Amino acid sequence: MQEWNRAIELIEADLTAPVDAGALARVALTSEYHFRRMFASLAGMPLSEYIRRRRLTAATGEILAGRTVLEVATRYGYGSAEAFTRAFRALHGTTPSQARRPGAILHSQPQLRFHLRVEGTTDMKHRIISKDAFRLVGRRARVPIVFEGPNPHIERFERSLDPALRPLLEALSDTEPQGLLAVTDTIAHPVEEGGEVDYWRAAATLQAPPDGLDALEVAAGQWVVFDTEGVFPDVLQRLWADAAAEWFPANPYRWAPGPQLLSVQADPGGGTGRGQLWIPIEPAASS
Repeated sequence: MQEWNRAIELIEADLTAPVDAGALARVALTSEYHFRRMFASLAGMPLSEYIRRRRLTAATGEILAGRTVLEVATRYGYGSAEAFTRAFRALHGTTPSQARRPGAILHSQPQLRFHLRVEGTTDMKHRIISKDAFRLVGRRARVPIVFEGPNPHIERFERSLDPALRPLLEALSDTEPQGLLAVTDTIAHPVEEGGEVDYWRAAATLQAPPDGLDALEVAAGQWVVFDTEGVFPDVLQRLWADAAAEWFPANPYRWAPGPQLLSVQADPGGGTGRGQLWIPIEPAASS
């Protein structure tokens, strides 16, 4: 977790300065998109919200020390005293002038510190494989990024799929990972929640795509494959977070460009099952 804590220290070095999320991601040995996604999962809030709250916490100290609202607003990048006051009220439930009164109740955002979670009875089951080129075939939708909780856009897309698609994809599946896949493929450079990714229901195949289905050619390369089982969806959400925050910092690889593949097998009766997450990787030394 040292890399993630160094990224936090970069934020803390000057809370009045703009934050380069790409630089933070490089320190954390991942892409900007995945850094933002895993930050939200681990911290319980998006990166932008954490930075906003840390800046307001620091700014509150300056308000209490007697600096004017306009002076503090300008220092922390707000366009006006009014804009700063609105943000201040959203955090504290009171105005800067009211905050100076004795007994005012205020809120603060402590500096985050990431710690490795040690559980003596579990580890991250994984394997590293080299895989020849293949293609993903299925249905694709471009959806907004939602870092926490269910993504209603993906849920709506899943409901819209033709029931005949599942058996068709299962018949196409002829290479690992087998079966029906949920695929996330980043586009352009999504940098904030509300940016977009391509989400697929697809099969991995060596066959030519049937007419009417979307297809994505995936180049040969290395993958890390994580296996997990337990209560859904909790076990899958932890798998993503553990991959970014624990596995990558401890291993000489970085998260490479390309689609991430998730295969899920639910147990009869639902509630539990097994999952397999495929992430493209490349040696960290090549960065």
